[in-house]
Amino acid sequence: MICESITEALSGIQDGASIMVGGFGLVGIPENLILGLRDSGVKNLTVISNNCGVDDWGLGLLLQNRQIKKMISSYVGENKEFERQYLSGELEVELVPQGTLAERIRAGGAGIPAFYTPAGVGTPLAEGRETRVFDGKEYLLETALKADFSLVKAWRGDSLGNLVYRKTARNFNPMMAAAGLVTIAEVEEMMAVGGFDPDQVHTPSIYVQRIICCENQEKRIERRTVRG
Repeated sequence: MICESITEALSGIQDGASIMVGGFGLVGIPENLILGLRDSGVKNLTVISNNCGVDDWGLGLLLQNRQIKKMISSYVGENKEFERQYLSGELEVELVPQGTLAERIRAGGAGIPAFYTPAGVGTPLAEGRETRVFDGKEYLLETALKADFSLVKAWRGDSLGNLVYRKTARNFNPMMAAAGLVTIAEVEEMMAVGGFDPDQVHTPSIYVQRIICCENQEKRIERRTVRG
């Protein structure tokens, strides 16, 4: 479904929902959908994302509004409010090794309930959890991740919901698109069906339930580095 407004695109997201949000740092985040979530006031969200943006942009905006109850992520280093809420007990956090997080999401989209990985074995992450030995090496059981909604960002999309990502903005977006019960895609350019080669499609339309074109893209840089 092509949506005409952010409100329409986010309809049905209620308090307590689980939401996957694409992006890596500030690259490839669905920034307009995140702004819409902030404005909607929904709360007690469980958010699955590689990280939580920065203090004043991306998912950091939802943290400021106390809309996130739990974060499942792999990195927290760029967000002081994230750190503060976690240390004070205001925010529940499940830290997952980055590769494991990616595979848990991919497994959720592929219908694989669980898998074994060597990541985390022998660390506090493995305490009290199932492990198994394969070929003399110990592995940790990890379960798949799915969500009520997935918010993803693509460069181009068509009216059917086929998506093309641009360079590193692909990151977590394709696997999250497959792992959400309802996937909402924010795109920079809306193309006619057949407007791009089928071989270019990264996310087929079968995974996308709603799509909205947002030409206003701020695309902030997380850490700007210039020559002296």
